[in-house]
Amino acid sequence: MATPKVSNTSITSTGTTTGGRLTGRIYDELKIRLLEGDFPGGSKLSVETLKTEFGVSKQPIMEALRLLSADGLVEIYPQIGSVVTKYSAGEVEDFFRMFAAFESTIAAAAATRRTARDLAQLRQAAQNMEILDSEPDADARAHEYRIQNRNFHAVIHHMASSRIMADTSRRMWDLSDFLINAAETPHPFGNALTERNHDHHQILLALEAGDAEMARDAMAQHILAAPKIMTH
Repeated sequence: MATPKVSNTSITSTGTTTGGRLTGRIYDELKIRLLEGDFPGGSKLSVETLKTEFGVSKQPIMEALRLLSADGLVEIYPQIGSVVTKYSAGEVEDFFRMFAAFESTIAAAAATRRTARDLAQLRQAAQNMEILDSEPDADARAHEYRIQNRNFHAVIHHMASSRIMADTSRRMWDLSDFLINAAETPHPFGNALTERNHDHHQILLALEAGDAEMARDAMAQHILAAPKIMTH
């Protein structure tokens, strides 16, 4: 198993945290590591190692792993244990086609419902990503791109004013980040900032124009380009 990175939210057992809250914190920590690509696809997650690291019993670890299994990030096998999910190239292609269709629908809705305040927030989000070109460290650049990219698209979800679409999309975004950072090419998006920022600019232009079809097409092209970047 890969050596995990310890984030600022690393967990220590105080004896006062309820089981449910403790499980949630372990789940959140492990999910971040999975989305960041800290655990390679197919690698085993040792319950004993995680128990020691987090200083907890087996129960909250297993509950967190079951939640991650429901997200499609981990697979649990009887007599074997928990393994980080590894998807085939065909499954990745299928996912991004489905993801593109869904996100383009959200973008089209956002184009007709956005406010001036929404657009100002989106312009700022786009600018935050553009400055990442100056970050020399590949790890830091890839990490920050993931965070800022999620923020950019979260603004668009807010523009669409649909909790159903936003909530449904959240799980897809987790799986998207997982697949991208599990790619064989290290930091695929962190090394393709020019192309990604160009796409974001086209999406922004469409939303500023209030053009639903233009927004739909720009978002679809942006999402569908992901598998190509991941393999180069």
